[in-house]
Amino acid sequence: MRRLLGVGPVAILLAAACANPPPDPTKLTTKPTYDKTTGKLSQLTYDRNANGVIDTWTDMDGSKPLRSRIDANEDGRLDRWEYYDEAGKLLKVGLSRKDDGKPDAWAYSGADGRVERVEVSSKSDEKVIDRWEFYTAGQLARVEEDTNADGRVNVWETYEGGVLKTTTFDEDGDGRPDRRLSYRDGALALIESAPDGSGAFTKRVEVK
Repeated sequence: MRRLLGVGPVAILLAAACANPPPDPTKLTTKPTYDKTTGKLSQLTYDRNANGVIDTWTDMDGSKPLRSRIDANEDGRLDRWEYYDEAGKLLKVGLSRKDDGKPDAWAYSGADGRVERVEVSSKSDEKVIDRWEFYTAGQLARVEEDTNADGRVNVWETYEGGVLKTTTFDEDGDGRPDRRLSYRDGALALIESAPDGSGAFTKRVEVK
């Protein structure tokens, strides 16, 4: 009899819990806003990690997404921006590499959905790009950079398996490579310089 009495309250509590399940946090944080004039959906909030905190704000044109602002680490500052094309397909993603609440890099995907190119601005200005990263099969393959803000690339890097293989410099600002560093297993192995008229390096120094 005591055992039966002990089970009774537990069974009642379980039944009550099943009858009144806890609220779904995604339903509490997914909040639509409608345009007062047109009645169309204009914004939608969302909780990506389902922890009960709104971290995504998406501007909408009815059922079509236009752009999203995201605070992925929930520190109170935006760190990701998503932009969509006319069909509502993701076009590019803005990132804050400095984590200062402003986008300073913009990633573009290829046909396979993986990152194909990233454009970076040291001034956090999408109109002033000074670093271009190119990816193959999701891995960094090469980089071009304008380090002196003259509008021309003066540093080139190549990668193999995501590991730096060469770095080439234009040191006199004429748009042509003047020196190249080659790496083996992550260590500097060769320095080439003194290019001839065709651009071929005539001086080679092996680093041991």
